[in-house]
Amino acid sequence: MTASPQPVEPFDLVIFGGTGDLAVRKLLPALFHRFLDGQIPAGSRIIGIAREALDDDGYRGSLRSALVEAGGAQAKVEEFLGQVGYRPLDARKDEGWDSFAALISEQPEHVRVFYLSTSPELFVDICNRLGSYGLNRGQSRVVLEKPIGRDLASANQINDAVGRVFDESQTFRIDHYLGKETVQNLLALRFGNALFEPLWNAGHIDHVQITVAETLGVGRRGAYYDRAGALRDMVQNHILQLLCMVAMEPPASLTPDAVRDEKLKVLRSLRPIDESNAAQFTVRGQYRAGAAEGQGVPGYLEELEGGKSHTETFVALKAEIENWRWAGVPFYLRTGKRLPERVSEIVVVFKAVPHSIFGASAGPLAQNRLVLRLQPDEGVKLWLTIKHPGPGGLRLRHVPLDMSFAEAFGVSQPDAYERLLLDVVRGNPTLFMRRDEVEAAWQWADPILAAWAASGEAPRPYTAGTWGPSAAVALIERDGRTWDEDSE
Repeated sequence: MTASPQPVEPFDLVIFGGTGDLAVRKLLPALFHRFLDGQIPAGSRIIGIAREALDDDGYRGSLRSALVEAGGAQAKVEEFLGQVGYRPLDARKDEGWDSFAALISEQPEHVRVFYLSTSPELFVDICNRLGSYGLNRGQSRVVLEKPIGRDLASANQINDAVGRVFDESQTFRIDHYLGKETVQNLLALRFGNALFEPLWNAGHIDHVQITVAETLGVGRRGAYYDRAGALRDMVQNHILQLLCMVAMEPPASLTPDAVRDEKLKVLRSLRPIDESNAAQFTVRGQYRAGAAEGQGVPGYLEELEGGKSHTETFVALKAEIENWRWAGVPFYLRTGKRLPERVSEIVVVFKAVPHSIFGASAGPLAQNRLVLRLQPDEGVKLWLTIKHPGPGGLRLRHVPLDMSFAEAFGVSQPDAYERLLLDVVRGNPTLFMRRDEVEAAWQWADPILAAWAASGEAPRPYTAGTWGPSAAVALIERDGRTWDEDSE
């Protein structure tokens, strides 16, 4: 029997950056899907904020096609848009803030969610304005999109400034990867089954791989991306959060701080990577012209206006966790743009059997692997060795027990933002980053960035449509292992 979602009371959700790509492509369609499932109560208001001089009708018109593409019948789209409004505001100017504050104050009993889908440089200005108009009182919450800062110092500046307006309990630092169904199923697999947890340690696991690969280039995000790079954009947040979910100890419960306390312990146990070992444990690359999805594509430098950059579009790392459970188990992490596939997955590779009783004619014994795919087809595969059916001797095959969420449950999986947005409304911070998690992640990432800067070396080139520079292959193969690229 399926549990019903926890109901929510009417709320106001304000999206700063309401005309941006994230809002139009992800946030509004996610809210629309929750509306179709009856989880946006009547009386709730969704308000887009941006500098464009639009009115309510103009803003609704800009969203209509995206909502129809998200699978909505026209009548339902119009019904949903009846709860959507717009206000033109500039975070750094006074004009319009009085009327906006009056609008929000019309429903003082509502939960208020202020989603900052803007450049991090505007977080402080927006929060200060919200505080000066008293909009941080009562059941008010603020959502901060990543990246939170460029390093530990700038992250602390942002967190300090936001913290002067919103308490930590009101602050939700979002990482949409934690809202993905497969990530949460990792908790169920580990802690809801007697099969895995006794084996989830250095005695039985050989290594772990985490891959987040994109086929796209930087496109219109070039100006932002060139200031960030793959380590800041993906590793410091998304990939480290996935690593924490794999590696954390069993929490005492699923209460927010119990889960986040265990993730923090993992981050603080990561072996430092700095100038002394960065060349050994890290590889960074930058794509050149090649082919993606059957078409020729330009290189990274051709997509930039300046045409010169040492920003990495690919990173591979060998991370190690210095605690009893994981001592000696490497975690190989990689992410990049213009790779052959769009795929995000976690691969847990178990140790080989200590001795084979089968003859050479049976074929090789492969290591068991647990593959958790986050995208594009969310699901879980457990690769096992079995006998190939039929007479003529014993022949071994490596085959998966395959569980696709869409096939197993007969429904498409909700987008991560659908869960996370309503978790904010409900005041549940379990799947959001606490401030000390952000600080610990930057404390590990900053020395890597400093080591790269000190070396003065340019990222290694790789052809678009390949799996990154050859040094990334060497990173794992010199340990006698190989990247998992055949999970299908």
